[in-house]
Amino acid sequence: MRGMGNMQNMMKQMQKMQKKMAEAQEELGEKQIEGTAGGGMVTVIVSGHKQVLDVKINEEVVDPDDIDMLQDLVLAATNDALKKADELTNSTMGQFTKGMNLPGMF
Repeated sequence: MRGMGNMQNMMKQMQKMQKKMAEAQEELGEKQIEGTAGGGMVTVIVSGHKQVLDVKINEEVVDPDDIDMLQDLVLAATNDALKKADELTNSTMGQFTKGMNLPGMF
């Protein structure tokens, strides 16, 4: 019957890990990640859950004759912020998957 104790122990470990993962997910949502373009002319702030929280546009870059450039800068800043959010998510959540040597899983 020793195997049952092991199994229960493993389940407890998994539940503990799930709780930690949920907490890490929640913390990610509270993080603010900044992406910029045009040397800081456009700044986009996203949460760790990839929600756009804020867009700041320097008035110097607002040219009614060149809306395309402004759109490109907003797009670039948004993509920069989302890429950083992805990297943060991977490094935060990656800690839970590396070093997992669950017996019988691999």
